Amino acid sequence: MNINDFIEVNSIDIIINCAAYTDVDMAEKEIELANDINHKAIHYLAKVAKERAIKLIHLSTDYIFDGRNFKPYIESDKPNPINIYGKTKLNGEKAMQEINPCNSIIIRTSWLYSNFGTNFLKTMLRLGREKDSLGVIFDQVGTPTYARDLAKVILDILPQIKNKKVEIYNYSNEGVLSWYDFAKEIMRMAKIECQINPIETKEYPRATERPYYSLLNKQKIKNKFNIQIPFWKDSLDECLRVMGERR
Repeated sequence: MNINDFIEVNSIDIIINCAAYTDVDMAEKEIELANDINHKAIHYLAKVAKERAIKLIHLSTDYIFDGRNFKPYIESDKPNPINIYGKTKLNGEKAMQEINPCNSIIIRTSWLYSNFGTNFLKTMLRLGREKDSLGVIFDQVGTPTYARDLAKVILDILPQIKNKKVEIYNYSNEGVLSWYDFAKEIMRMAKIECQINPIETKEYPRATERPYYSLLNKQKIKNKFNIQIPFWKDSLDECLRVMGERR
């Protein structure tokens, strides 16, 4: 069954697209696949949404920016992705804006984690129990986002979305930190005896460049929809409790 048939059979009136190719390093090798998922699929969804006059909520990323701004990015800042992942995500945004389905929005988010799937939090919990020490990058700065918080915000704002063109909003938890800070707090809250050592990006064995600074300014979404955004430590605490990992 294709998407059009699925929408018809199930009387769908909202599409929330959370699907993405998110392996930043592999995207450099699987360029076509990353583009199919992050760009071409969004082009198709936007066409379907416009033809059927249904809302489309699409999740994008802080990686559309180059990380050289060193002040929180607002929605109107000029994108300049520095890797294939960021470029394909930006192309998805452009396709959606070009087709322009009404009552649709793009939400840019950062450093997503949850108790499901593969993510930084779950990797740190696993490695922290396997190793006595870990080196974690301290010179990349941003804010993590608890997926449950993001999902709640989407559900809260859905009834309020009324625009004649695609609008862009930023969303992450509140606060500013590095991956090193995040890892340290995970170990502290979970009471895992693992030494976390700060390392520079250049010391980490990865070929793919990443933004050094990807903090997102969230004032627009807060003002428009009158929402309160949780502080990152509070959300991390909640997620660890859900996982049974809070000690």
